[in-house]
Amino acid sequence: MKRFQIISSLLSFLSSNRNNSERKNFTNEQSKEMMDSDLILKVKLAINPKFQDWVLFKNGTYIVFDNADIISDLESEALQLMKEFGPVYAGGSAGDFGTANLGKNKGWVISGHGYGMYTYVAPSEIPEKTNDVEIGLFGRNKRDMDSQNPIVIHVNRKTT
Repeated sequence: MKRFQIISSLLSFLSSNRNNSERKNFTNEQSKEMMDSDLILKVKLAINPKFQDWVLFKNGTYIVFDNADIISDLESEALQLMKEFGPVYAGGSAGDFGTANLGKNKGWVISGHGYGMYTYVAPSEIPEKTNDVEIGLFGRNKRDMDSQNPIVIHVNRKTT
């Protein structure tokens, strides 16, 4: 019964999202509103400081590396991981996601099936009264957009 309620909520969200012109939909134009420097700062605050090696894509998806010492080119590795784990295919693990509230850092981090791959969602991107499922779907869509057109905007490498 609970599964049916979740599916029903998702279908309702998707259909209302299509018909509700006031709902903010993520577009490439809106991604430009959040300047790269602001997005980089928000993502940096979202990542545990012990992880210093990460790559950020245009729509807010980022990949954190915990074994970066053995990777010579983080950007190339991130592009390969985005190609493999970024696209969303409903009905399988590629459609799965988790939503975590960042609290005082404001926003949400959406995880998926790719290890170390997350997507940042800013409060300004979504309506005020939105639940975790809607936020997760929104973030999952951003990850899919990054996989379809992977543009790296920042590579953070630990300095030694």
